[in-house]
Amino acid sequence: MYLYLTFLLLFPLAGAIIQLACLPLGGYRPPRRLAEAVACLASFGALAMAVLAFAAGHGGTFHLVLRKWLTLPGFTSEMSLLYDPQAALMGLMVTLVAFLVHLYSVPFMRKEEGWLRYFFLLNLFLFSMLVIVLADDLLFLFLGWEGVGFCSYALIGFWYQEPANCRAGRKAFLVTRIGDAALLTALALLFSRLGTLSLSGINLQVAGLPPHLVELTGYLLLVAAMAKSAQMPLQVWLPDAMAGPTPVSALIHAATMVTAGVYLLIRFLPLLTLAPRVMLTLAAVGAVTALLGAASALAQRDIKRVLAYSTISHVGFMFLGLGAGDMGGALFHLLVHGFFKSLLFLGAGCLIMLLDGEHDIFRMGGKLRRCHPALFWTFAAGIVSLAGVPPASGFFSKGEILAAVFQQSGIGYRFLLVLALAAVLLSSLYGFRLLLIVFFGQPAPGAPQDVKRPPPFLMVAVLYPLALLALTSGLLNLPSSTWLSGYLGSPAPQPGWIMNSLDTLLVLGGLGLAWLSYGPADRLGLRNPLSLGALHGPLLSGFGLDRLYLTCVARPYRVLADLLWRGVDERLVHRGLLAPGYFLSWCGQILRRASTGLLSTGLQGLLLGAAAIFCLLALRWWS
Repeated sequence: MYLYLTFLLLFPLAGAIIQLACLPLGGYRPPRRLAEAVACLASFGALAMAVLAFAAGHGGTFHLVLRKWLTLPGFTSEMSLLYDPQAALMGLMVTLVAFLVHLYSVPFMRKEEGWLRYFFLLNLFLFSMLVIVLADDLLFLFLGWEGVGFCSYALIGFWYQEPANCRAGRKAFLVTRIGDAALLTALALLFSRLGTLSLSGINLQVAGLPPHLVELTGYLLLVAAMAKSAQMPLQVWLPDAMAGPTPVSALIHAATMVTAGVYLLIRFLPLLTLAPRVMLTLAAVGAVTALLGAASALAQRDIKRVLAYSTISHVGFMFLGLGAGDMGGALFHLLVHGFFKSLLFLGAGCLIMLLDGEHDIFRMGGKLRRCHPALFWTFAAGIVSLAGVPPASGFFSKGEILAAVFQQSGIGYRFLLVLALAAVLLSSLYGFRLLLIVFFGQPAPGAPQDVKRPPPFLMVAVLYPLALLALTSGLLNLPSSTWLSGYLGSPAPQPGWIMNSLDTLLVLGGLGLAWLSYGPADRLGLRNPLSLGALHGPLLSGFGLDRLYLTCVARPYRVLADLLWRGVDERLVHRGLLAPGYFLSWCGQILRRASTGLLSTGLQGLLLGAAAIFCLLALRWWS
């Protein structure tokens, strides 16, 4: 096991180091094919090690120490790993999706100039996420946490020649720094009280912590996860993160950046369950985000922004499941979401490439379905799973979360269940809206017409395994199955026929509404496009949170910064420090005028001095 886990981390790290050494700063630029092969082999090696470790682990828990890497008086930090059933499943999903994204990136990035930098960051991204998945030492985990933040910043702004892309990268970096500060504070509190940064050690000792410290730490961890996983009200960075290449979007949304926050909460769930108010807040954040994210996706025209708000919404379901105490349901939905969301993003990348960079879903249309049926069927598989149509995987994972919320007592959870059910309806509606407009709709005038050329084979080939997993992976966690429940940590809650029926009716209701609003129902005279009315503007802008933060945070900060710069630094501090110099310079200028070397100047000074002496004598005599 030690060998498997060591190489699981070393393969992507070695790939990143090799790519970095070959960057122009190193003086050598390798052939493109070689760089692509190194990056893909590194990710495949990580996948192979994840599979071998999964097979060798048999659902057990292993604590391994790679080495000590920081020793100070009273403090020691180790590169220690905690490989348990949750880490085993997460490692499989992360490495599988990352490997397919690497393969997809080979033809996708073929015409780009920064391909070496791209594959370096992609390998480093995978290594950083695997550190989060496997780390037992929380300082080591924080290293991976910061690593995914840096890589997401660099990859979102990959096309840095465009100012908008740079702004999107900076925005992601700054918003997620809020969560980083919260996580670092939580770690400091835990270490000050328990004297250890071992995740397994902390979870064994949390029962002895004071309730107020447990609650404070729980809220700090929640803020950290909200920022990283783009939950209300810190989700504003994720829609703009679509500025990066499409494979990067798939990796961020399905396997790395966004899932890191959820996985952090899973790791600290023994602590969170000791704080009921934190758990209720966690569930509330998830339910509200699931509903508002789904509503915002309903108004988007950019295909990648639709999927971005969809990610926000489905991660909200994961938060809701954790808040209801169902770690297994949240982790199960995280895994399933990784399959169908990566499938949808990679499928969207094929569509965008076919249409010469077109992102507007209303400028696509039915030609895509006729010319590229394979792309249509794989994309439809992702939508069916996203919407939760039975028996696709999304139906089982989402249904388990709804069952966990339904089993909770209290009016608060009942209200959150209503919000979640509304989000289920909207998820089906925006999902099938996307499918019907892109593959059945009539493209707007002036839309690209050349859709005859097929996408690169490798880009389409990676969609098939993802489509299969999106449709069938839910069968692994049926109530009658015990194979996956041991890895998820708890048996799946029984939704019951009432919850199952209600869930199915809402999904079918969303499908029917989407068909009547956006499908080819006009042939029967039934089509009635859905009008959002006054809600369209707020939904399109994500409820105006960007403008709110700009008005209430960014602009006051800029005003204060300008006041401190120009008013305090330049006018008070700067001028105050330079005033003695200015005075001495002025005195020097006066004295310089008296040192001309001319006889007339000397006589003038003599006369002025004599006059001054006579004036002083006169004053003394007068007094």
